[in-house]
Amino acid sequence: MRNFKTLDDLDLNGKRVLVRVDINVPVQDGKVTDDTRIRSIVPTVRDILAKGGKPILMAHMGRPKGKVVPELSVAMLREPLETAIGAPVLFAGNDGQSVDAAASRTLEPGKVLLLENVRFHAGEEKNNADYARELATLGDIFVNDAFSAAHRAHASTEGIAHLMPSAAGRLMEAELTALEKALSSPERPVVAVVGGAKVSTKLDLLGNLIKKVDQIVIGGGMANTFLAALGKPVGKSLCEHDLADTARAIITAAKEQGCEIVLPVDVVVAREFKAHAANETVPADQCPADAMILDAGPKTVALIADRFASAKTIVWNGPLGAFELEPFNAATNAAARKAADLAQSGKVLAVAGGGDTVAALNAAGVAGKFTYVSTAGGAFLEWLEGKTLPGVAALQA
Repeated sequence: MRNFKTLDDLDLNGKRVLVRVDINVPVQDGKVTDDTRIRSIVPTVRDILAKGGKPILMAHMGRPKGKVVPELSVAMLREPLETAIGAPVLFAGNDGQSVDAAASRTLEPGKVLLLENVRFHAGEEKNNADYARELATLGDIFVNDAFSAAHRAHASTEGIAHLMPSAAGRLMEAELTALEKALSSPERPVVAVVGGAKVSTKLDLLGNLIKKVDQIVIGGGMANTFLAALGKPVGKSLCEHDLADTARAIITAAKEQGCEIVLPVDVVVAREFKAHAANETVPADQCPADAMILDAGPKTVALIADRFASAKTIVWNGPLGAFELEPFNAATNAAARKAADLAQSGKVLAVAGGGDTVAALNAAGVAGKFTYVSTAGGAFLEWLEGKTLPGVAALQA
């Protein structure tokens, strides 16, 4: 149930609106190579302008660690922002150690102001109260539209929210609404796909999901650890043999919670970790000693498709195999297409997120067909782990 304000709940007319955005985009030779994050904030900024507000954007780029690093200045984003938003964007340059109060006071209606990289200031990542107060002097209202930075308690994401009227931007609102529907109050059955290289990085995630979902499909290198823990040979596969006891404990705990762990029943193996390596499909308990498991097999895909078909909600985090190498992207692509088709037909709510996940779904050409795909990475993962995100909690306070 929503317990945060949105742009619809505040009178923005004539107000200076401080908007925390995540436009930490990849840049090469001074040019933005992927403007996805820039385009994602456009609805919020245009909405503020339409309501008579004056948007002042706070953003970070890279990890300057509280020092001024010229090549990490957000000034290079002014023109791409202007193009995307369709309104003049001014830049408030400073030495990074103080905020530009004059520029915010003289901002004219219909224009946008971009502040210098907030991480140039040592107080940002320390959530320094004085720096948060300094930022708060620049506006009348605070809007957080950076869910991807909400797992960090920084001055521009958490500290400032306690100092002035606050609300979620459109991107934050969409993210929280999708996650609420997927995990907090989902339609059942709920199937989670958890893939990736290592179980060790997903222990908190699995521990939370077994209490929340009906089935967990485990793929990628993680599945090898579970197979090995059950006494099945995995050859030279990526596998955390030292986590065998942990894997068995997760299976036992899942059973107690009434959550089914779905593991591969057949696997695609190869002798080399490279694209188009000679490969064969074998039962999951028959991996040759000199081979490595690089993908789930067609019977496993059919099993996953069957679970998807009877689901009402799908939550996806991580690929099922070495998706960056053909043909070991086959299982991820096939399962993703099945989830996307079900989402498109309205039969399931399909939510996905995390770095590799987004890349895998983009590669499969289905990211746009899921109900919601989060680009938030760490924040998305921490939400799935059941952790409190400071930037979100501050909006709900």
